[in-house]
Amino acid sequence: MLRGAGLLVLLFLPDPTIGQEMDTLTGHGGAVLEIAVADDGTIATGSFDNSVGIWNERSPTWLEGHDAAVTAVEFMDDGTLASAGDDFALIRWQEGEASVLGHHRGKVSDIAQAPDGTLATASWDGTIGLWTTDNPPVWLTGHASGVNAVSYMDNATLLSAGADGTLRVWDVSDGSNRIVYSHGFGINVMETASNRVLIGTVDGRTIVFEPQDWTTVAEFGTDRDPVLSLAVSPDQSRFAVGDGAGHITVMSMPDLTVEREFTATANGPVWALAFDGEGHLLAGGLDHRVFFWPLDSDPPLQLMAANAQSNVPVSNGARQFQRKCAVCHTLTNDRSRRAGPALGGLFGRRAGSMPNYPYSEILANSDIIWDAETIDALFDEGPDHYIPGSRMPMQRITGPEDREDLIAWLRDATALTEE
Repeated sequence: MLRGAGLLVLLFLPDPTIGQEMDTLTGHGGAVLEIAVADDGTIATGSFDNSVGIWNERSPTWLEGHDAAVTAVEFMDDGTLASAGDDFALIRWQEGEASVLGHHRGKVSDIAQAPDGTLATASWDGTIGLWTTDNPPVWLTGHASGVNAVSYMDNATLLSAGADGTLRVWDVSDGSNRIVYSHGFGINVMETASNRVLIGTVDGRTIVFEPQDWTTVAEFGTDRDPVLSLAVSPDQSRFAVGDGAGHITVMSMPDLTVEREFTATANGPVWALAFDGEGHLLAGGLDHRVFFWPLDSDPPLQLMAANAQSNVPVSNGARQFQRKCAVCHTLTNDRSRRAGPALGGLFGRRAGSMPNYPYSEILANSDIIWDAETIDALFDEGPDHYIPGSRMPMQRITGPEDREDLIAWLRDATALTEE
């Protein structure tokens, strides 16, 4: 699935009194990017904090093996779990032990399993990987840019969708493919049911196909917010669509009518959706939690503001921190499962020197000292130019006043955590 939508421009401080009755999975230290539910009810989550969470009775077991955000998780028919992410790796987990099956040359966005156990992976390197236990991977090429989603129709037939706007059908026996649909914008996500194929696009469309002849059964949505997540219920009676502005639409599968629409979060995109077997829709995003929405409640969905925000504005410096830094970093000396090192005592500290954090080699050997000048340069040039080879996400703060406000705010906020 595509992982590139921007954050909301206006952010607010959370109101801890809102949504206390909503059931959640809490513990990740970064955005929740993927959710999978096993037949026995076990839940797996992938997060920007580089971790996989395995949840039994709402209690997590953490699987640590990825070096970057985990963007795809998939339960296997043999009881194992597969995960993949921004570190290009595909990992298979058995009893908590990681086995790295191999790597793409770009971020891995999706995993699918064939009936015979073969795994398919979609990657931003433009390829699809086919993985079996005893053989090296087979690479399928044909997309003009990154592949965002894969799904098997049977052992011999694979579907893929990508940033080039094409939906393709592959004969895995010979690696050939044909384009069955082309869209003017990229396709972010795809799901299959017994007699339907669904895609979600960058321009906010959800399109439903009959795979027998690839006719378009329905097309709906807005031209505003990208579709970032799709999920089909276990009984295939309904599906859900999540977008970049925090909206969720739940639809009936048989007649393609809207059952309900609601704003699940005021805190950015809905990256992940899944149905459990107990009448809940699970939703994850920037909040670091997974929320359980009771779809059959009466009256329905009275918990609309479960992840809403109060209207108390924050300073521009704090807003810049929330937009650019908070997803990876805490302001304390505790990493708290975040993808980046803690920022307590930041000013005057040498880059790459926080204890017990797995820095990239370039940062571990850096002679940069964090101060107003170096932080300004970091966000002026962007991490990919200022520290080439680091794992810091590519981002900039182009406005000098915004950088000044962030630096002033960080100086105070990180100093408060120093002992």
